[in-house]
Amino acid sequence: MAKDRYAPKPLTDIMAGLNNRLSAYAGKSQALDTQQTLLKDFLGPKLGDKCRVSNYRDGTLMIEAVSAPIALRLNYLKMDMLSHFRAAGMAELGQIKITANPQATQRLGAVSKTINTPITNSRKMSEQTADYLNAIAASAPPSLKEKLERLALHAKRKT
Repeated sequence: MAKDRYAPKPLTDIMAGLNNRLSAYAGKSQALDTQQTLLKDFLGPKLGDKCRVSNYRDGTLMIEAVSAPIALRLNYLKMDMLSHFRAAGMAELGQIKITANPQATQRLGAVSKTINTPITNSRKMSEQTADYLNAIAASAPPSLKEKLERLALHAKRKT
């Protein structure tokens, strides 16, 4: 009798397959974190915050920089960086590839925004701006008119 491919699989079979993959992902994540620490130690805090280790595969370390000028600077340091990683225990490292990826800014920015700073809003709306908003509201549809008038009231508030 043929096996029914649409039959539900036992949960133990599914979890067994996931455990292997999850442990592999966890191991790779820890290795990348260690490599990122080595990179930051080599580059220092200023330049280290502008790049990240994106992958390590087949003896090739891939680094993403937030801009092309940073990538160019890292390319100048590539041979010294290679020596630093090899001295730190990555003897199988053969080459380093550096790419510029502006989206890396978003990934790196999420980590650096953890510092809590108080937000102060010192901007005030001028009376002239409030008059302009009221003038626009006079000829606007009713739903927009109400919103513009509420916005114009902010100029009257003195906090």
